[in-house]
Amino acid sequence: MFFRRKEQRDPSFSERLSALREAGFRVQEKGPEQALVRRDRCAALIEQAGDKPRIVKSGFLFSNEAGYLTSKGFQTVWTTPSGKQFPATAEQLEVYHDFLEDLREYLGLPSLYNESLGTTHAIHRYDRVAGREKADDRA
Repeated sequence: MFFRRKEQRDPSFSERLSALREAGFRVQEKGPEQALVRRDRCAALIEQAGDKPRIVKSGFLFSNEAGYLTSKGFQTVWTTPSGKQFPATAEQLEVYHDFLEDLREYLGLPSLYNESLGTTHAIHRYDRVAGREKADDRA
């Protein structure tokens, strides 16, 4: 006698949003295939991309703006769309990591190795001199 596995079906976008609500996330739908998800001063914009959802942007909330992680080479800061910068503290990064891991789990997204090791930055702004001249090539 052969046993067949039940065919697995991917949940719809609205079913995934319901699962997020049940898990304690605040979900604000922005359209039929886009939503803003919040928890613990963290927020993420997610959208349906083909058969899987994807995280478009994520960040930490400061007043009415979301700050996105920016690497300055020597320091990690939160940068808001208005240009304000706040140093990223260890406590904020821990809350942010937990938020992203839980969000990926409930959306059915893979947890990538490089992201689970630590912080990945949305923006890199090193203090290197732009347009540095090449070293003299003396032959």
